[in-house]
Amino acid sequence: MKFFIKTFGCIQNTADSERIKAFYWNKGYKEVDNWREADLVVINTCIIRESAENRVYGLINEIDKWNRNPPALRAPSLDKEGLKKISIVVTGCLAGLANKDKTGKKLAQLKRDFPEVSEFLPIEKISYKIDPIRDKKDLALIPISFGCSNFCSYCIVPFARGPEISRPMEEILKEIDVVIKNGFKEVLLIGQNVNSYLNPKPLFNSPLDERENTNYVVHMGKKRLHSSFHILLEEVAKKDLQKISFVSSNPWDFSDELIATIAKYPNIDRLLHLPFQAGDDEVLKKMNRGYTQKEYLDLVKKIRSQISDVRFSTDIIIGFPGEDEKAFQNTVKLCKKAKFEIAYLNKYSPRKGTVSAKLYKDEIPQSEKKRRWNVLNDLINKK
Repeated sequence: MKFFIKTFGCIQNTADSERIKAFYWNKGYKEVDNWREADLVVINTCIIRESAENRVYGLINEIDKWNRNPPALRAPSLDKEGLKKISIVVTGCLAGLANKDKTGKKLAQLKRDFPEVSEFLPIEKISYKIDPIRDKKDLALIPISFGCSNFCSYCIVPFARGPEISRPMEEILKEIDVVIKNGFKEVLLIGQNVNSYLNPKPLFNSPLDERENTNYVVHMGKKRLHSSFHILLEEVAKKDLQKISFVSSNPWDFSDELIATIAKYPNIDRLLHLPFQAGDDEVLKKMNRGYTQKEYLDLVKKIRSQISDVRFSTDIIIGFPGEDEKAFQNTVKLCKKAKFEIAYLNKYSPRKGTVSAKLYKDEIPQSEKKRRWNVLNDLINKK
């Protein structure tokens, strides 16, 4: 039996696909590079933007069309394989959103819309205890948490992946020991909000552990449980690794302890990904980001004061409802002050089920979003 996996979306999905591959290898499947040669196609989905969701639907329809065509209409070299129908399994955020609907209506609707799909598989059913088949030869992807509890108004992730759950620190460190033993020199720690990590099983049995797991702090306008991420990051940095990176961090959990830890260990990547999404305070409030432009820039300044060789990348949403020209120029000003090395630019599109889709009209024309995209791309990515 042969399987093919197609991964859409973020680095978390890429890491999940490495476990999915191991899951099917353990069942006796062999991976192939062409879905037309497969008995089973697994589609690891992303629905953060409409375009990504549409690509998923397009692939499902393409496979279904292939299944319904007689072998003579398929590629001649695959005629023998064409006698068998390809089964389809959908996992990732599309399946997660449907399975987390307690009414069952979303899953039932997906099954009606796509009867050709054999299973809508929640990714949680594939355990972290499965040793992944790693695609990258030098860089090991290490998920440290799953899901998100922030509920930014534009984002579907909390509904698709559920509330944030952190892996035990001891389990993460053991996985990193294994990848080091296997010759990896770089690791990437992954979470939807990686720096809000909370160790569910205290490793060191110290007063510090108790503080990390019970105390609240207010940082940049948000009341948060005091993250254990700097403790985990330090333990990883002590290991025989040339480079440790992490994504995706959020400003409200970028603590003083985390800054000090990064400054202390030169093997922690100096390119920090710190999304700000918009530079206008009113737009940030509508996004439920919980900080102001000044607070974000003050954080950047604080990090730079302690880590002299730091560089920043970021995420920006362009054309969020209410972002008039003045608001957009506030984003431009922030970018000029922060001096980002890389910016991942996304034109806003409403996602059904999110707060912004319910409350705000997507009134900014695509042509204007494209113009603003070009302005920021020229300012940051083409400099």
